[in-house]
Formats: sequence, C-alpha cells, structure tokens
Amino acid sequence: MSAAYPRTDGASPGDVVLRALRIALHTAFAGLLLLAVIQMGMTAQAWPVRACAYAGSALLAAVYVAGTVIESRHASTGRGPDPRRYGAAWLAVVTVLWLCLLVISPEFSWLAFPLFFLDLQLLRTVPALAAVLVTTAAVILAQWARSGQPSAAAFLGPVIGALFAVVMGSAYSSLHRESVNQRLALAELHRTRGELAASQHYAGVLTERERLAREIHDTLAQGLSSIVLLSRAAGSALDAGDPALAKERIGLVQSTAAENLAEARRFVRGLAAAPLERGSLDTRLAALCSDTARRAAAGVGSLRCMFRVDGTPVPLHPAYEATLLRAAQSLLANIEAHAGASNAVVTLEYSPDSVALDVFDDGGGFDPEALPTGPRADGSGFGLLSLRERIADLHGSLSVESAPGEGTVVALRLPLDAATDSAAIPGANA
Repeated sequence: MSAAYPRTDGASPGDVVLRALRIALHTAFAGLLLLAVIQMGMTAQAWPVRACAYAGSALLAAVYVAGTVIESRHASTGRGPDPRRYGAAWLAVVTVLWLCLLVISPEFSWLAFPLFFLDLQLLRTVPALAAVLVTTAAVILAQWARSGQPSAAAFLGPVIGALFAVVMGSAYSSLHRESVNQRLALAELHRTRGELAASQHYAGVLTERERLAREIHDTLAQGLSSIVLLSRAAGSALDAGDPALAKERIGLVQSTAAENLAEARRFVRGLAAAPLERGSLDTRLAALCSDTARRAAAGVGSLRCMFRVDGTPVPLHPAYEATLLRAAQSLLANIEAHAGASNAVVTLEYSPDSVALDVFDDGGGFDPEALPTGPRADGSGFGLLSLRERIADLHGSLSVESAPGEGTVVALRLPLDAATDSAAIPGANA
C-alpha cells in the first residue's frame, strides 16, 4: 500500500504526473510478475515447485491489488484503512511473499525494481535505504545461486538498478512534497480570500451604517428634535390661553413633520444623498436660515439667522452641495438647541481654489478641547463627529473656534479643484 493518490479534482500538473507515475509503477509490478511466472513456467522445475510458485504469485498479486484498491478508495472517499498507518505492514507482507518466490525461482528477481520504489515511498529514509540494500542483496544472491558462482553482471545489474531507483525515488518524493505544498498553499489562499471577502463585506456594512447614521442625524433626528421643541411650545401657548399662537406652532410641527416624512421616504426608496430639490445651494441655505429663525421664534426666545454669499458662485458637485447643506443643517440645529444665541450668520464663500462655509453664533460658547471623541451614551455628541467624517471624505478641513461666553465659529473648507472632478469624490461614480 503506497502513499495516497493526489486528488484529480482541480489537480495541478504535478498531481497529474504523480498519478501517472503511480499507475506506471503498478502496471510495471503486474507486468514483471506475469513475466516471471511465464519464464518460471518455461524452466525444468518440478511440477510441485511450479505449483507453489503459481500459488505464491497469485497470493502476491492478490495482496498487492488489495493494497492498491484500499489506497485508491481511501484517497478518493476517505474511507477504509489509512494507507499511512498500514502501508509498512502491507509492504512487509509483499516483500516476504516476494522473497519466498525468489527462493523458489530467480526469475522473480524482476520484481525487485518496483519494490525499490515502494520501499522509498512507504518507509522513512534510513529504513527505506536499508530495505533497498536487503532487496539488492537478495537479488544478487539469487543470481549467484543460479549461475553457481559470483559474476560482475549479477552484481552490477541489481546495484545499478537500486541506485537508479534511489535517484528516481528522491525526485518523486520532491515532486510529491511540492504537490502537497501547492495544495496546502491553494487551500490557504481560498481560506484567506474567504476571510478577506468577509472582512470587506463587514467594512462595507460599517461604512454604509456610518453614512446612514450621518444622514439620519443631520435630517430626521434634527427634524424630530425640532418637532419636540415646537410641540412643547404649542403646549405652553395653550396653557397660556393663546390658541392662535398654539395653532401657528402646530402648523410648524406639521410642516417639519412633513419634511421629515419626505426624507424618510427618500431613505426607503434609494438610501442616497439628498438632492437639492428646492433649488440651488444658495437658495436652500437661505431657506434653511429662514426656517430656523421661524422655528426659534415659535419656541422659547428668538434667533435671528442671516445668510450671505461672498465671491462668485460656481457649479459644485452634488456631493459637495449635499455636504455643505447637511453641515449647515446640523450646525444651525445645534445653535437652536444648545447655544442660547440671539444671532447666527451663515456665510458661503467662493474662492478660486476652494469653497467655504462659516457658521457663527453669539451664544454661550464652549471649550473645544472638551468636545467628546465619540457619541455619548444617550446618542448625543454625534454632530461634529459626523461632520468631520463628511469633510474628511471630501479631503476638506474643519475648524472650531469657541470659548465660554464668547460665541462659536465653525468653518469648513473644501478644495474647489476636486469639486468638478468626479473621480476624486468618494461614491461619485456609484
């Protein structure tokens, strides 16, 4: 029983060569055994001796075929005895049967050559070489016994055959090891590819989750926050006995809810960045300031919000326009909810190499060094973080200038040369 056959499913050229060599080895063993039986039958041996040789040959053939069949079945299905565990025992039985036949007739010396290869395949290096030496010595003795005296031909023939078998066996072993290493490397490559595909999928899921989180925070979450504030203001108006003011504030709640419902439906339809459906970026930013001031006037206190444009407007990529609009929405919502400001100014500035958005308020301010590095446990603190990620995706910059009691200025700048280059904008060609 020799080493396992290389599998042929997706087999490499080396596997095909190894299988061809194994088939050639088994064919040679069968042919040489048949030749020895025929030559032995042509000798003048007595019938009982020939009968023993025929019976021994049949037994040897049966043992050899059984071993190769078990090996092939185990290699293809994984069932049956493991050739690596019982191969040496099988080889010992084959060798003993051959030695018995060699004692009966020197004609069976032919089988020594395939036995050399079996020894080299199934045994470790030292035992294999020892087995080759013993087999060579047995053939030499059998040939000397036939001729009745030592001869150079009877000695050199087996020795040269043994040396050739050792060289070929070494080459076969190297080829087999290379084939095994290639299969292991291929299996590792498939495993690594699977892990890489899974990690890329997971990274894509995280990226999309972060993008949706930014969109939801800058639209739906801010809108719902405004609805909560306006509904409280409407309730306060009713408590104060002013139904007209309450009705006005409820109208603002309805309009804000309608806008958020439209945003939610857009997410369900396409999950894409919001187009500027109500006009140009300048128009949307002006409308945003007006809506912010109107909501603030309907709530507690008042906020005057102004918008202005500096420089000559130029066409921007939709990704730039969406980012600038979302930034203004998020920053004005923060001013409305947290700053306690009386005035806010949104400035859109065009220059030859960049476009900038500055949002100023005269509110209570804060310490920029105390900003959280991640969302808080209640989910707040995400606005500036998501805005930084948006700006970083477009290779822009963001700065925050503030101090307690001195108001706040948030300035973001995007490179204008990339604004018309879709290849430079992530997702532009999606």
